Amino acid sequence: MKLWRVVIVTGMIIFMLGIIFHLQGQAIVGPESSFMYANPQWISYGTQIAIVGIIITGISILIKFKKKL
Repeated sequence: MKLWRVVIVTGMIIFMLGIIFHLQGQAIVGPESSFMYANPQWISYGTQIAIVGIIITGISILIKFKKKL
């Protein structure tokens, strides 16, 4: 498996986890017993984690296209 595929999948997983954490912080999803549930800190943490996932995915896509040239 090519390295850029692994990095794209990793970035997408990080992005999805960030979205889940963000939604848990807003008390939209997740068990009420979770320490993240309705916790405003996790709204910003989730957003930051999702942005990191997008950056990782974007860098991997750029590397893929750069290698093709």
